[in-house]
Amino acid sequence: MTTSLPDGPPFRADHVGSLLRPPSLLEARGRFAAGELDADGLRAVEDEAVDEVVRMQADVGLQTATDGEFRRASWHMDFIYAITGISKADQDLAVHFTNADGTLDFTPAGLRVDGPLSIDEPVFADDFAFLQGSVQPAQTAKLTIPSPSMVHYRGGAAAIDPAVYPDEDSFWDALSGAYRQQVAGIAAQGCRYLQLDDTSLAYLNDPAQRAELAGQGRDAEHQHERYIAQINAALTGRPEGLTVTTHMCRGNFRSSWVAEGGYDFVAEALFGGLEVDGFFLEFDDARSGGFEPLRFVPPGKRVVLGLVTTKRPELERKDDLKRRIEEAARYVPLEQLALSPQCGFSSTVEGNALTRDEQIAKLALVVETAAEVWG
Repeated sequence: MTTSLPDGPPFRADHVGSLLRPPSLLEARGRFAAGELDADGLRAVEDEAVDEVVRMQADVGLQTATDGEFRRASWHMDFIYAITGISKADQDLAVHFTNADGTLDFTPAGLRVDGPLSIDEPVFADDFAFLQGSVQPAQTAKLTIPSPSMVHYRGGAAAIDPAVYPDEDSFWDALSGAYRQQVAGIAAQGCRYLQLDDTSLAYLNDPAQRAELAGQGRDAEHQHERYIAQINAALTGRPEGLTVTTHMCRGNFRSSWVAEGGYDFVAEALFGGLEVDGFFLEFDDARSGGFEPLRFVPPGKRVVLGLVTTKRPELERKDDLKRRIEEAARYVPLEQLALSPQCGFSSTVEGNALTRDEQIAKLALVVETAAEVWG
């Protein structure tokens, strides 16, 4: 397995990936949907927005550069629908989010596995190529994609056509194989920093989520073990020099969340068994639990503490962040820790309830705090 160098990714000051879409991009998306702007016109607006957001990341001192996921409507479904063998289902999903003011429903389209799974050409290859050409020498381009778990968590066995895959083992073998194609293909393109975003492994810590899965006839008590095994299978034989991290959160849509609870339920199997180089974990409030599960993190892996929230505009106090880093260092050595916001700022096109300037202030705070803690 690739081992990240101390000055390589994930960096001491890092971020998850998605960023607030600028008004010009949102306006262009609206015009495109209305048939008033063609695909080339939309692409040109996206290109300009990506160039600007890459400069912004450099200006605040971040070494990681993403395209903000500006070309996507959703952090995961754009990727999943691009996998050969997966199509949109007729019926929408119902995902119930919570925020300080109450509840909020999100109804993305469902999915159907109705053909042999493959990724013959890397998903987002053209988008990542543009990012590679946009980054500055001091920046490392990161590609964020959903983990294989998300394909299954969204529908389970009920979403798999038994005429294509008569059992879940054959489905998983094919899905992990498709992901190996993605990993190899994007690495061949020059990607050196890949992140697998995964809400399922965090959701499974919530007893309410496990009860919901059990009610669907799923093995909620052991689902995380299958997911860990299949992510590892997807990363088998990954190229040298490719750092892979995973980000695990409890939902992020318009400043709302889905699940609650610490990482305790999955911690031992996850931290000890998932073959990635680093973990992006949200710890922005009491909803995320304590740092005790970090005692299972082995040497050589980096934990990126998501202490700065993307769900609220109020800026955290630097001294509070340093204190919490010290608390986490009681369970995993300080040299294995890093700092980031707890999630993306815009996991879907709508974005969270912050302004661009408030987003920049939070990213700058991460960079400044990390410099003072680690030098």
